[in-house]
Amino acid sequence: MRTEREVSREAVIVAVDAKRSKENLETVEWAFRYLVRPGDILLVLGVLHDDQLGQPKKHSCFPSFNFLLATSHCERSGMVDHEELDSIELKETYEKRRREYQISLQTISRQCQSNDVKLQLKFAAGYCPARLAIEEAQNLNTRWIVLDSHFRKSQLFLRGHVSCSIAVMKGKDFATLMLSEATPPDIFPGNSEESYNSAPTDNPMEVSTKSLSPDQLTKSHAPASHRQNPCCYPMSWRTGFPRVFSHNEIEVITNGFADDYISKDIEGLKVYLGILQDTTVLVKSYEEVNKCFRSMLVILSRVCHRNIMNLVGYCYTGAAAYLIFDFPCLGNMEYNLRNEELAQKLGWKTRWYIALEIGGSLRYLHEECADGSIVHKSVCSCSVSLSHDYSAMLSRFTTAEWLAECVPHDEDLIARCSNFEEDESLFVDVRGYGKFLLELITGKSACSFPNQGKDQSMIDWALPLLENGALRNLMDCRVTESAGDRRLVRQMAHAALRCLNVDSDHKLSISEALAIVRGDELVVSVQALKIFE
Repeated sequence: MRTEREVSREAVIVAVDAKRSKENLETVEWAFRYLVRPGDILLVLGVLHDDQLGQPKKHSCFPSFNFLLATSHCERSGMVDHEELDSIELKETYEKRRREYQISLQTISRQCQSNDVKLQLKFAAGYCPARLAIEEAQNLNTRWIVLDSHFRKSQLFLRGHVSCSIAVMKGKDFATLMLSEATPPDIFPGNSEESYNSAPTDNPMEVSTKSLSPDQLTKSHAPASHRQNPCCYPMSWRTGFPRVFSHNEIEVITNGFADDYISKDIEGLKVYLGILQDTTVLVKSYEEVNKCFRSMLVILSRVCHRNIMNLVGYCYTGAAAYLIFDFPCLGNMEYNLRNEELAQKLGWKTRWYIALEIGGSLRYLHEECADGSIVHKSVCSCSVSLSHDYSAMLSRFTTAEWLAECVPHDEDLIARCSNFEEDESLFVDVRGYGKFLLELITGKSACSFPNQGKDQSMIDWALPLLENGALRNLMDCRVTESAGDRRLVRQMAHAALRCLNVDSDHKLSISEALAIVRGDELVVSVQALKIFE
């Protein structure tokens, strides 16, 4: 248990590449000289990438394995998760890197002891440095997070998730500062108020370390809270959006496409994190502008729904194009289902609400768009993104199609468009919705079903169990069941069966499927539910 003094201490967290001993020592020394005050906690996170242990390099924050060793002065306590760390060679590499890391920081340890600074050292492998820093910041009274130059592309992700100040090293003599709201306005007396006010928002402040006095940056205080810093009002819903952006604006938003793209999505597109009006956004880069891209842009520029990953804006330069979206802070549904810890947090009521929200977004596309029906064509867990409080958003409109023939001009055409059971195009989404319901029930991803099968293989596996009422054999065993959950799962299962029944004389509309999930008594009979009891 932490003592009262430890709780009151403010902390400076320094994340460094554990392999680069000289550079990370310079970063830690800079933080000690300019940011740390007597009585502070100095937490140094030495992060070792997967590729430095002979593992393939990734552009994501999702580790294939991870392990963490913590030390405080000369005391050591290990916390290791090596579920996939079976190789003796990997263990030896890890131990070697850990020893080198500790030796390189012996000098700074003596300096901390002389200045009443509590030094904590943590060595991690397989972790995303940004996510690790965020977790540690939430457990401490953190005033600053410092990244060495090797981790500078993590600064935008950090900015959207912590409220403390951030410093990013750019070599020995320069640092980029992103100041918190708790920073006093006189910290840079030579700067205008306008340039100071821009620091905590969109424009990081680059300073020369030679121009800083030793106590200049220690004047700031830890913010009152280190909770995630979400924007409750999505950027795409604000006045003036979506809009056209210039290429210069895209460069500012992405900090000059810092380092590299953060990941490639399932479609192979480069995805960058960016900051726009103090809000984290996603920027997708398209190297080829073809008919499909133009069709998708037209659709996204016209739709607006709380459960659709709405467009913030776009940029087209002739040689390349970019789309800007709201940032889904909890990732996509597929990743949450495949991750054991995250899947356990997705209780049955949460999954049921997600089913309702995605069903509502499809109903909007099929039945409520003013200019005619839109078919998504790619409904599955890979196409569902999660934001704050597990709010679900339908994404990946690459294959979406506007059914131009359904734009009403006369009464006969309106009647034809309302006849959903005859419309095979819209039933593609209804069937996709049924598949998504199966993913929610089973906790399995249709995109990566066992034995490298296609999406159909998951349906072939699940349908006989649905038809025989073997619901217990389908339900995700990782989820703890509570009172009332079985009824919600039965409703989703019944809807999935009806959506996937292609031989039925009456093909469901999305509104009917949504009513079954909701448990509407006008649509769902007691007899229909009994098959799942």
